[in-house]
Amino acid sequence: MKKYDYLIVGAGLFGSVFAHEAVKCGKTCLVIDKRDHIGGNIYTEEIEGIQVHKYGAHIFHTSNKTVWDYVNQFAEFNHFVNSPIAVYKDELYNLPFNMNTFHQLWGVRTPAEAEAKIREQISRMHITNPRNLEEQALALVGQDVYEKLIEGYTRKQWGRECRELPAFIIKRLPLRYTYDNNYFKDPYQGIPKGGYTEIIRKLLEGTQVILKTDFFANKEELCAQAEKVVFTGMLDEFYDYCYGPLDYRSLRFETEVLDMANYQGNAVVNYTDYEVPYTRIIEHKHFEFGTQPKTVITREYSAEWTKGAEPYYPVNDPANNELYAKYERRALEEKNVIFGGRLGMYRYMDMDRVIEEALSLAETELVYCNENE
Repeated sequence: MKKYDYLIVGAGLFGSVFAHEAVKCGKTCLVIDKRDHIGGNIYTEEIEGIQVHKYGAHIFHTSNKTVWDYVNQFAEFNHFVNSPIAVYKDELYNLPFNMNTFHQLWGVRTPAEAEAKIREQISRMHITNPRNLEEQALALVGQDVYEKLIEGYTRKQWGRECRELPAFIIKRLPLRYTYDNNYFKDPYQGIPKGGYTEIIRKLLEGTQVILKTDFFANKEELCAQAEKVVFTGMLDEFYDYCYGPLDYRSLRFETEVLDMANYQGNAVVNYTDYEVPYTRIIEHKHFEFGTQPKTVITREYSAEWTKGAEPYYPVNDPANNELYAKYERRALEEKNVIFGGRLGMYRYMDMDRVIEEALSLAETELVYCNENE
């Protein structure tokens, strides 16, 4: 007899939502994770009374009221609105690209003036069929926005020259002709009071959780304990890279406690100058309007992924998507293994989409299981 209905590999958001729904249906779950904590990349830890986003800034935002209502069962959210700042050399700009940005760039005050300026710059480019990211960006926003706010940041983020990157990466760059620094247009957004880890802890109530456990080092023994496996790790790693490794981008973080109440005055400041090695600095206390006597900042660096490093973003270019399709075809043949999450599905997803996917799987899988009992 199997001891559990489901072995869930990964104690991140996808695995935790599925586990919660399975337990509600009377199923038994074992959740394992190779890290020493639950929460995956949305893990927050308290330092100096501040909830620190250990793996980069995570601002919850969604237009899906069902998902918003779901996540609000497990936490009370504050009214944080993401309004990042961009630093280029000694200049400061508001993001996303809006009338504040255009005024800072050119001194224009009306939408008509801003649109005329951008149209004039685009027309000088004479780009009708963009061949790469650089040409795509210039054709969308013109030279000033591209050179000051896109080029250096993108080169750091991807580790490649913009003209070496495919145009599809930035199919569109939203230009807002209003004085609005709200980065997201979603009607629901905020940060959970007390951090994300508490949400995961509540989702995993009633579930057996074992941390610091390497699935691949104990694969046969672990799989033997459950009827089915929900795998949220890297799909190519699951199959021992048999078709070759998929590409990812990784991140590196430097976190520092500072003996001051306020370092940069904003939760997120992007550094768009290529000569600055990090892409952004996060000051965590501002996510929750903190008044602590000290502050905690994190410098974020983009990095090339190599085997053994932590994968953060799939590189969904045509070559990788073609390779992923081979793995996906093999995965679909599995009878007792289900793949989910951004790594298992090789797809970048915001948190709300991860929850949508996990709930969709739970609805399909658990109804099917109950019908066959």
